Amino acid sequence: MGDRFVPIIETVITFLELTGVAVIVIGFIIATVQWLFRFRRQTTHAAYLQYRRRSVRGLILGLEFLVAADIIKTVTMDYSISSLLELGLIVVIRTFLVFSLHLEIDGHLPWQPGRKRSGPLAKQDPGST
Repeated sequence: MGDRFVPIIETVITFLELTGVAVIVIGFIIATVQWLFRFRRQTTHAAYLQYRRRSVRGLILGLEFLVAADIIKTVTMDYSISSLLELGLIVVIRTFLVFSLHLEIDGHLPWQPGRKRSGPLAKQDPGST
């Protein structure tokens, strides 16, 4: 790809990375604030499960932004074996994290949307619709 597009692509990568980090941080802040308000009205275990479910949602969304940035980064990187392996490993780890968090929060595989929820966090939140 031409050198004139590299600065634009690097700006997009930086934006996606910053957005991913911001989504994760804001997701944890919102989940914590909601937990503080619900902690007094619910059992400790129910409040904890809702906190965990909401914080995982923010983490999944943030990781997807970071994976997108890593994939776009392949356009601008030098093509040495070590840099390709490093980037590939990062993408695999982040993708595995998203997959396992999705499985834990929904109780079923991502491509099985019709299955009944059965995971540890699969109990439906009264406040989430």
